[in-house]
Order: sequence, then C-alpha cells, then structure tokens
Amino acid sequence: MAVAGARFGHVNVIAEDWRTLASFYRSVFGCIDVPPERDLSGPGLEALTGIAGAHLRGVHLRLPGLGDAGPTIEIYEYDRMPPRAPTAVDRPGFAHIAFAVDDVIAARDAVLAAGGGAIGEIATITTADGRRVTVAYMTDPEGNAVEIQSWS
Repeated sequence: MAVAGARFGHVNVIAEDWRTLASFYRSVFGCIDVPPERDLSGPGLEALTGIAGAHLRGVHLRLPGLGDAGPTIEIYEYDRMPPRAPTAVDRPGFAHIAFAVDDVIAARDAVLAAGGGAIGEIATITTADGRRVTVAYMTDPEGNAVEIQSWS
C-alpha cells in the first residue's frame, strides 16, 4: 500500500564547501535559492542525525524546469565530516543527479569550465523502444556524479 499523499520533496548533498557547490549549481544549471539559508544545531538535529554536537549550514536550491513548486536540491555542510569516498557511478545506493539539457556537448563544456570533471565519454544510446539519448556522466567540483542527457 502506497503512503497517502507522498510526493517528491528534495535531494540532499553534503558538501565540503556548501557556498561554492551551491554557486556551481546556480551558474551551470540555473538552480534558484529557496530562502532562508539554513543554520541548524541543537537537540532536535542531534536526535534526527544520531550525531552528537551536529551542526550544519546550507541552502535549498529549486531545480530548473519544474516551476515555483518544484523539488529542490539541499546542499548542506556539517562542521565535522568523515573523508569523502572516491566517486564511483557503480557504487550501490544513490549514484547521481540528472539534468535534461538541450545540448550535451555545451553542457559538458559548461560543467568543465565551472570546475567539474568528466567520467567516461559522451555516448548516444538507443533504448529498446527506439528512442535515442545522448548522455554524459560528469562530476560537480566536489566529485558528486552528475548526468547530463538529451533525448531525441
């Protein structure tokens, strides 16, 4: 049985530098701030996270193309964090965020110019129903995987 009233809300990214990472998503993909900036700590956050002394700061950014009520990506930075694992698109769990774009080559160039990186090469794949998608896996400046895709 489905949960009554369920709808998508947001995706969370934990950043080493939330301001720099938020700037990347604003400038490259046109994400828009959803105020206020967050600065959270205290017993409630400690209970939620299971982390003694938890303190985080960050922002929600509205994802492009879905209107004023569309979902957000929340980019948070904790005061203390374990080391980052290397990027791997085949690691179990959530793997990447995807953006539909008009031109994958231009989007790839924009990601690279803004400090992101490439994973593999641009590829065009034909689906079982004959549709074609041109796609590239990239990273944002902190190494989080980002897919850019254009369907034809």
